[in-house]
Amino acid sequence: MYNFLMKKILIVDDKKSWTLFHKEIIQELYGNFFEITIANSASQALDIIRNNTSIPFTLIITDLQMENDYEPKLAGEWLIEQVRLLKEYAHTNIIIISAMFNIELIAKQYKTECISKNMLVRNKLLLKFMFEKLMPSLSNIR
Repeated sequence: MYNFLMKKILIVDDKKSWTLFHKEIIQELYGNFFEITIANSASQALDIIRNNTSIPFTLIITDLQMENDYEPKLAGEWLIEQVRLLKEYAHTNIIIISAMFNIELIAKQYKTECISKNMLVRNKLLLKFMFEKLMPSLSNIR
């Protein structure tokens, strides 16, 4: 479910270069249509998410491997579980973008979408295709 009034994206990755890469692709594709927030860890992301329950993020993009505080789970897995517990985020889409070899298995387990970082570097349009799959009305933008 997508509402044009709520057009916020949270990008979560512990590597600044990746958060900037994702942000640049989104802005290249959609200009300033989305308000983009960056988090550098799963715990920081959860704090940001909890402070944004009145107008939840439309989309959360998260890496899997970040801080080790949640072992044996990966930080991104822990974050997805926490988001799923918040009723305000029941309609928020999540995309895992990671270099993990088993990203598809993890995404399936958490009922999220995924893109391999390696594939995204080769073809930035994968993010556009994923956005339009999750939010079909975006195909009318730009």
